[in-house]
Amino acid sequence: MKQAIHPVYHSQEIVCGTCGTAWKIGSTRANLRVNICANCHPFYTGEQRSIIDTEGQVDRFMKRLQTSQERQAREAERRSAKNAPKPKKKSLLEEIYGEEAAAEATSDAG
Repeated sequence: MKQAIHPVYHSQEIVCGTCGTAWKIGSTRANLRVNICANCHPFYTGEQRSIIDTEGQVDRFMKRLQTSQERQAREAERRSAKNAPKPKKKSLLEEIYGEEAAAEATSDAG
């Protein structure tokens, strides 16, 4: 076996920073710190609080749905206004002589 290629093995006592529980482990790291352990973690102790606020999610969804529907209504109104028939422009004859004279002039020409 080769010499000086294996990591140094440390036997140490780990203390949880939250609850103070201590246990001995072996590791290649000289110094280990633990903020929370299985003895005090909310998931393992059964004291886990609901992270998801379902009522808040529903409210946010309804708000997004309402704004989306309002946006779609505005867009449809804009499209209908854009595609609406435009009023017919008066021809030069109608502007100068009036509608009746222009109608007579176009009927005589045809």
